[in-house]
Amino acid sequence: MNLPSLSWAYWCVLVAALLPYLSSYIAKAGAFKPGDNRSPRQWSTHLSGWRARANSAQANGFEGLPFFIGAVIIAHQLGAAQPMLDLLAAAYVLLRIVYVALYIADRSSLRSAVWALAFVVNIAILFAGR
Repeated sequence: MNLPSLSWAYWCVLVAALLPYLSSYIAKAGAFKPGDNRSPRQWSTHLSGWRARANSAQANGFEGLPFFIGAVIIAHQLGAAQPMLDLLAAAYVLLRIVYVALYIADRSSLRSAVWALAFVVNIAILFAGR
């Protein structure tokens, strides 16, 4: 199998796109039964505690994803320096991983600070072009 030669920033887009699914898996692991698949959205309304927070992290991941994807594509189109773009994209993904962990751990103030930092990094990506 020959993997496409994508920039690190584009690989970060893939990782960021997979993170909400990881959050969903965490929310469902050990509690989701085969019959629950008939109406999984209704099932998720009954979640509480860390499972509910993992599910909320999933929703937030999908909400922030379009901006990240757009910022990376625009930065590429505007000729951003690839090493800087790759570094910013990796920082965004790492911050989002920390965000998910803090969300699940119920560290709301720190989680919000990390979210804000990731948002600023995303804006930096958008304006990284020359």
